Amino acid sequence: MKANERLLAELKARIPEVGPREALALQSRGAALVDVREPDEIAQGTAPGALRLGRGFLEIRIEEAVPDPQRPIVVMCGSGVRSMFAAADLARLGYAQVSSMAGGFARWKAEGLPVQMPFVLDAQARERYSRHLLMPEVGEGGQEKLLRSKVLLVGAGGLGCPAAFYLAAAGVGTLGLVDHDVVDRSNLQRQILHTDARVGSSKVASARQTLQALNPNVKVVGHETYLTSANVEQILNGYEIVVDGSDNFATRYLLNDACVKLGIPNVHGAVYRFEGQASVFWPGRGRANGAPPGPCYRCLYPEPPPPQYAPSCAEAGVLGVLPGVIGLLQATETIKLLLGIGEPLVGRMLYFDALGGSFSELKLERDPACRYCGDGAVFPGYIDYERFCASGAH
Repeated sequence: MKANERLLAELKARIPEVGPREALALQSRGAALVDVREPDEIAQGTAPGALRLGRGFLEIRIEEAVPDPQRPIVVMCGSGVRSMFAAADLARLGYAQVSSMAGGFARWKAEGLPVQMPFVLDAQARERYSRHLLMPEVGEGGQEKLLRSKVLLVGAGGLGCPAAFYLAAAGVGTLGLVDHDVVDRSNLQRQILHTDARVGSSKVASARQTLQALNPNVKVVGHETYLTSANVEQILNGYEIVVDGSDNFATRYLLNDACVKLGIPNVHGAVYRFEGQASVFWPGRGRANGAPPGPCYRCLYPEPPPPQYAPSCAEAGVLGVLPGVIGLLQATETIKLLLGIGEPLVGRMLYFDALGGSFSELKLERDPACRYCGDGAVFPGYIDYERFCASGAH
């Protein structure tokens, strides 16, 4: 008898084997069904709900996927051989109830048990997103979420450029860009999607060219228009998250009101000279996942400041790298929301002081009397935002 055959015989003497139907019953009672086949095998189908950990990284990934060493585990491979060796390794790691599925996935299919055709990354995508795939918080399932996600960025300027760049790099499948403007040479100090050769070109077209050069598989949907009360809901339709990179109060209030009405998270960013801020306004958070609802932009700023107290970047200037810092914070918050990981900046405002090199955080409370997101509030409708912001009050 060959050495590997002797070892397999020894393992079968001490590692329990279960048939596919028993494995399915154990899974229904809470056991983890771990598929250790290679990605090309899994692409042909797997058991619904199986943890696709792969044999090569099993020992590294198992503790994140199954943190409880007392939870029963059934290991599955193609024919029942690799799963036996993998089960023995898990037992050595301290898992107390490990078994191998006899006959593997081939027998599972032959017995007519349910088969799921999983989303599988091709070779180029696996190479591109390899660092994401190594992280249990992302992995293939998280990368699939990103690739299927749709995010709308309002503004292809100082904030929208870095946010869009990194969301495209991360593999967010569809990026909408709203901007009516053209590239000006004064933009190039901070708006990193554009180039000197594109001065005078549409910002949306310029941004699309850069993003698709970085990641050709990202779909960039352009909206070369002003955002207005008449078109805001049509443009927001179908997007999961809005990233607000606008540079004027009228658009911020319009976006806030539309996001409140539609229940969409609004990832906010703003910059002024050497200071920036980021937050997530999401009063509909409770409807989405049972978490406490957050405030909206109007809870923080019920009325815009008088125009003389809120000069634009064109009037007051801005340190060129500052929008990069805030835009990347917005991209980070967006990815966290898409993946459902971490603690988003809901009910918190993060301030960055570039000169002091410091961050500070303020807690934001939802205003129960807010006309737009307060307790029992009925959406009061859109208003004349230009007039509202020009006057600095109702």
